Amino acid sequence: MDPSAPILFFDSGVGGLSVLAPARALLPNAPIVYAADSAGFPYGKRTEAEIASRVPALLGRLVERFHPRLAVIACNTASTIALDHVRSALDLPVVGTVPAIKPAAEMSRSRVIGVLGTEATVRQPYVDDLAARFAADCTIVRHGSPELVELAEAKLAGDEISVAEVRAAAQPLFDGPQGERIDTVVLACTHFPLLEDELRSAFPQVDYVDGGAGIARRIAYLTREQPWPSEPTEGILVLTGPPAHRPLDSFLATLGIGQILTL
Repeated sequence: MDPSAPILFFDSGVGGLSVLAPARALLPNAPIVYAADSAGFPYGKRTEAEIASRVPALLGRLVERFHPRLAVIACNTASTIALDHVRSALDLPVVGTVPAIKPAAEMSRSRVIGVLGTEATVRQPYVDDLAARFAADCTIVRHGSPELVELAEAKLAGDEISVAEVRAAAQPLFDGPQGERIDTVVLACTHFPLLEDELRSAFPQVDYVDGGAGIARRIAYLTREQPWPSEPTEGILVLTGPPAHRPLDSFLATLGIGQILTL
């Protein structure tokens, strides 16, 4: 393994940076390429067929260009729809991001769990399967919120967002049947941990769980015997088109990203 071979992170926008952050903490010297499909954003409003064809094709181009040692689909929507397609298409390990229903079920006391994601993610059979396997004794309440995705993108671009906006976008989760009994919420979109402070202020009565730390541990495990550079290297942000919101350079710098390229 070439020590300079990067880990490739892929998302529709900046949400996957919530997965990159814990991975950076565990593997500070790992070379990083973070690809945001800004030309296809947002995935939550696209059809399953569009995502199933678009994501493997884009990742194939990225692998050809950057020769990563491992790819991370840091997007719940893309993972629940296209993960198997990507694994079939690429000859390297691929780590997906799926809703953290198992740890939520371990935490919940009321046995009513909220799943807050994109419209595309919350309707996937993959979520049904996770619920049946790990939360069979729980009631799962779902809500797809494209507004929260936009708010997360805006926040990382430095725009002012309010707790009231976040509350309004997530409120339907708690207004549905048994919504008042929800005590644990799965942040089933990688954008949403970027709004966790606002969500906690808006709904302090619940606990929040996401998969970022678990994904970081999985990356570390899969690369445990591989060599890394002796010092941190400058990460690369790749955009597929003009983004609606570009994250602040100061925020990217905290994750070690200094170059911005267009695919």
